[in-house]
Order: sequence, then structure tokens, then C-alpha cells
Amino acid sequence: MELLKAFGLGTLAQASLLLAGLIVCWVKVPTRIVGILAGFGAGAMISAVAFDLLPEAEVHIAMWQTVLWMLIGVGVFLLGDYVVDKRFGSEGAGGAMGIVVGSVVDGVPESLIFGIQIGIGATISPTFLAAVFVSNIPQAIAPSADLAGRGWGPARLGRLWVMVVLGCGVAAGLGYLLTTATSDAYGERAAALAAGGLLAMLTNSLIPFAYERGKQLAGVATVVGFCLTLLGT
Repeated sequence: MELLKAFGLGTLAQASLLLAGLIVCWVKVPTRIVGILAGFGAGAMISAVAFDLLPEAEVHIAMWQTVLWMLIGVGVFLLGDYVVDKRFGSEGAGGAMGIVVGSVVDGVPESLIFGIQIGIGATISPTFLAAVFVSNIPQAIAPSADLAGRGWGPARLGRLWVMVVLGCGVAAGLGYLLTTATSDAYGERAAALAAGGLLAMLTNSLIPFAYERGKQLAGVATVVGFCLTLLGT
């Protein structure tokens, strides 16, 4: 029963990726708005790295271990980005798909942490869950609008985001199972890995994507996203 709860929570928290990713198939989002949303998402992620993921890691492991796992996260992102570039670069969709890779690097460790929290009986804040749900919206709209403009239809976009969401649900289930195998499962390594991968994605994909489409307003949106997420911590 708890395993299903973990899977359901991991899926629910990331379900906004699917919903937001499909909206662009029926609602035309102007390019400038896409850039602003991407900037807002970038600011929210910077805040999450600084005030959520890194503090989660530093509570239980030494700083050198945090740094090591952040570098592993960078490696995971770069590997995923390389595979995406080989697969989609010829279609001109590589930049948008790099942001999708970042969603995976963010969502999977995040979901793993949810599962661990359920396994150890920790209280999961509804506010934090809502913040994850909402912050995923610009993270999905930005690349999906770009991909839709390149001919991706609802079926193809839906399959893409369903795989991401289900993968996060499975990660939450694995996080719960991890607590049944060891009592020393806090999710700190997953948090550090996600932090490193997200910082690499922000620099390589999301922030350039935001500025290219949103121009100077992308910077304003980044600060707004950072501040609003900070107020919710």
C-alpha cells in the first residue's frame, strides 16, 4: 500500500509536466511569453537548488560528498544531452529536448526523495508538493511550445511527457523500497545529484532558451521566479 502511495505521489507531483506540455497543442503561446515562462522556471529552479536541494544534502553528508554527487549530476545531464543531440539535433529540436532532459534530471531524484520520505515516515508538506507541481508548468510549456512549432503533435508530445511522469512515479517507488533495504536512506545524494544536473541544464539550455525568446524580459522573469519560490520556502 505504501509503495503505491509513493508511486502515486511521484506521479501526481510531476503530472503538471504532461498537462502543461499538451496545452500548447491547442493554445498558441507567443514566442515572447515562452521566453518569459522559461525565465520564470529558471529562477524557480535556482531558488530550489540554493534553498531546498543543497540544504537537504548538507544535513546528512560531508561537503566533499555533496560536491561529488553534484558533479555526477552534471555528468548525467551531459550524457543525456549528448544522446538527445544525436537523436534530435538534425530536427532542430535539440535545445528544447535539452530542457526535457533537465526535467528528468530534476524530477527523478526529486521523486526518489518523495519515496524515501514516505518510507521513513516523514511528513510531506502540501505546500512543497504544490510548489513542485506549479514550478513544472513553465518547465514543460517552454520546450513543448518549441517542439509543437516544429511539427510535434499531441500524440508525440503526450508520449514524451507520459514517459517522464511515469519514470518519476517509478523513481518514487524505488525510493520507498530503498528504505526497506537500509535505514540510512535520506535522499541527500539524490538531492545533490539533482542540484548539479539542474545547474548544468540552466546554463546550457534553459537560460539561453529564455533569453533568445524573451529578450530582456527573461531576466526580469528569472528574478520574479526566484523571489516567489523563495517566499514559498
